[in-house]
Amino acid sequence: MNLLMSLMLGVVYQADLLLMESRQVIGLVAAFLAAVLAAQLGWHGTDRLIGWRQRSED
Repeated sequence: MNLLMSLMLGVVYQADLLLMESRQVIGLVAAFLAAVLAAQLGWHGTDRLIGWRQRSED
């Protein structure tokens, strides 16, 4: 029983350490994805605005 508890505690401890070390990488990836999404949204929004202005001039 002690062996099982120590194995479970070891797995939990290793998972906790892995999450703590990867938190910065996860934040960096999330920031990059947010920047890409904002760029895509800005590009499509600008394109639609230009199209709307051209239609209103005609």
